[in-house]
Amino acid sequence: MTTATTPNKRIIVAISGASGAVYGVRLLQMLRGMADVQTHLVVSDAGWLNIQQELDMPRSEVEALADVIYPIHNVGAAIASGSFQCHGMVIAPCSMRTLAAVALGLSDNLITRAADVMLKERRRLILMVRETPLNLAHLRNMTSVTEMGGIIFPPVPGFYQRPETIADMVNHSVSRVIDLLGLPQANAPRWNGLQPDK
Repeated sequence: MTTATTPNKRIIVAISGASGAVYGVRLLQMLRGMADVQTHLVVSDAGWLNIQQELDMPRSEVEALADVIYPIHNVGAAIASGSFQCHGMVIAPCSMRTLAAVALGLSDNLITRAADVMLKERRRLILMVRETPLNLAHLRNMTSVTEMGGIIFPPVPGFYQRPETIADMVNHSVSRVIDLLGLPQANAPRWNGLQPDK
């Protein structure tokens, strides 16, 4: 008799309607090459619009990067249940509307329901929030999610490694997110301290 097995790491990747669709797509690309990682993708209606506007990628090409795809309004999907064994979830990018819904526990679509499950099951939830400047509602919602155990991760570029392209800056932020998921990666740039004067 054989028993069903699941990958060691299931990661939910959600793309909401904020600018920065490249973060979610690049995360999928980087996770795709990792052994024992299975990705579950859900994209909001506005998220698909942003992918088209910012990346010119056909929907089929984005979906091909994930192992499992769910429609945004399918709140009966597997990832909507706490019984779905999952290592972590990343909302990349995370709009202020999605942030607010997570902070208030609205569970009004599959992204916010899956995020609510992550919080209630005490699993890793990372929100790559994208907005500037921030008003008080944004800040309070970030505080609320942090107090519930989520991680607020604005994709703020780091310049200490002297990025030369936008891709360098995106890769830096996405690599940091993968670190937060606790997944080993060989190609992430590491800070080794200040170099001596030449």
